[in-house]
Amino acid sequence: MAGGPNRALALTSGEPAGIGPDIALAAWLRRGELDLPPFYLLGDRGFFAERAKLLGLPVQFADATPEEACASFAKALPVVATGETATARPGQPDETSASAALASIRHAVEHVRSGRAGAVVTNPIAKSVLYRAGFRHPGHTEYLAELAADGKIAPQPVMMLWSPALAVVPVTIHLSLREAIAQLTSDLIVTTARIAVADMQAHFGLARPRLAVSGLNPHAGEDGSLGSEDIDIVTPAIETLRRDGIDARGPLPADTMFHAAARKTYDCAVCMYHDQALIPIKTIAFEDAVNVTLGLPFIRTSPDHGTAFDIAGTGKANPSSLAAALRLAARMAATRPQ
Repeated sequence: MAGGPNRALALTSGEPAGIGPDIALAAWLRRGELDLPPFYLLGDRGFFAERAKLLGLPVQFADATPEEACASFAKALPVVATGETATARPGQPDETSASAALASIRHAVEHVRSGRAGAVVTNPIAKSVLYRAGFRHPGHTEYLAELAADGKIAPQPVMMLWSPALAVVPVTIHLSLREAIAQLTSDLIVTTARIAVADMQAHFGLARPRLAVSGLNPHAGEDGSLGSEDIDIVTPAIETLRRDGIDARGPLPADTMFHAAARKTYDCAVCMYHDQALIPIKTIAFEDAVNVTLGLPFIRTSPDHGTAFDIAGTGKANPSSLAAALRLAARMAATRPQ
């Protein structure tokens, strides 16, 4: 794990009314079975204890600092206080939800940037709840980029969804389809792909990652008969990447990129918009896909699902994606300088 054995992973609470607390508690209870690295939970210990009681989970808690988390982890779930209380009931966000969720993210980033934690792992947030509280970012990814900037120019974050079966990177993320097409440029494709390649080389052990680049239009435009964007925008980007020495091919028809034989020919699929990338991976690997933010000066992973208000507090939430996120964060963090 990053920085040696005394750096646990910083796990945020996520939206308190969602399943983030549920899966964090369940993951700790199954830490041996799931082969989890040490982590600590950021937030209100009293709130987590109440959720554990509601779920009937025999979780032991320990107040801790990030530095103490590894020593506590085997016998008790370490909780690092953020100074914010949470009072939301399962499925019912309240006035404390936004402040509790955002405080846990800020503290996690501060801990990892100061060397107190190995990586940031974030539980799901409810963007609608945050928006009502004045949150001005499209999502987690963009907020983390602002925190990484620390008052300077923010890095360009790149979202990767990773699983053992498939890794995908959408060039445009949280935009309507109309806006995504309007904002798609050759430069954006090139920059996104370069960041993805750099992080795959640095943290995934791939000396020369192979990229499969999708077209924008059906059948990659059918030589322009179904739209000129693949000729005018996507193809020039791929040519630039190849001149850089990057193994990139395309534009490929998105409807034939994701079957089993095709997936064996590349390490990452670079797609033009959100659903083009996320539908296949969520179909293939819904329970073990991990959201990874590339291009930041720290490691960040997250479960690849939402807050699931409808099952929060019921004990039905599956911690598999969180477990995968914790394991991948530890694996990636181990590549950082000690």
